[in-house]
Amino acid sequence: MPKMPLVHRFMRFTGHLRYILGPASSSPLDHEMTPENKALLVSQQAAAEAFVTVTRADGSTYLVPKDPNDKSLR
Repeated sequence: MPKMPLVHRFMRFTGHLRYILGPASSSPLDHEMTPENKALLVSQQAAAEAFVTVTRADGSTYLVPKDPNDKSLR
């Protein structure tokens, strides 16, 4: 009898584990956002809107603040 390849042995082993432990659980993606997640999303969107993407002639891009008086990243 030929020796079973390592990949087949691994898949067989994980199949036995799934039989014993059951399938992996996953959370639904259509649940309501928590208030903490909503606040985090709003703050991240506000931070993203504070910058504009500039493209150089060679095709590379970088971020600069929308405020023209802010020279921190220039």
